[in-house]
Amino acid sequence: MRSGSRAGSPRGTRVGDQIQRVLSEIMRRELRDPRVGMVTLTGVEMSPDCAHAKVLFTCLDRQHVPEALAGLQHASGFLRAQLARKIQLYVTPQLRFVYDESVERGARLSQLIDSVQDKP
Repeated sequence: MRSGSRAGSPRGTRVGDQIQRVLSEIMRRELRDPRVGMVTLTGVEMSPDCAHAKVLFTCLDRQHVPEALAGLQHASGFLRAQLARKIQLYVTPQLRFVYDESVERGARLSQLIDSVQDKP
């Protein structure tokens, strides 16, 4: 499970999960930046004070990542403002977008395992 704070606090996990759901919805319905395109949010890691959120994302095409990251960074103020309107939090966290390499790494490991298993 990727959501939540590193310390694993239940509140950080709940807030991170809720932010991930709401941001995904905002991006799907309201974000018009063509650079973002087919981005999938894979998790949100909250700081212990819930003032900062590291939003992990992935793309279908690895070459699209720099463009998608630029679009997400450009839209972060809009996304934060929309998030504040949709979620009642004491402080709306600052959003920092980071490419999630774990999906790509997992696919690579799976290919390696398959290639070893195919050998006689």
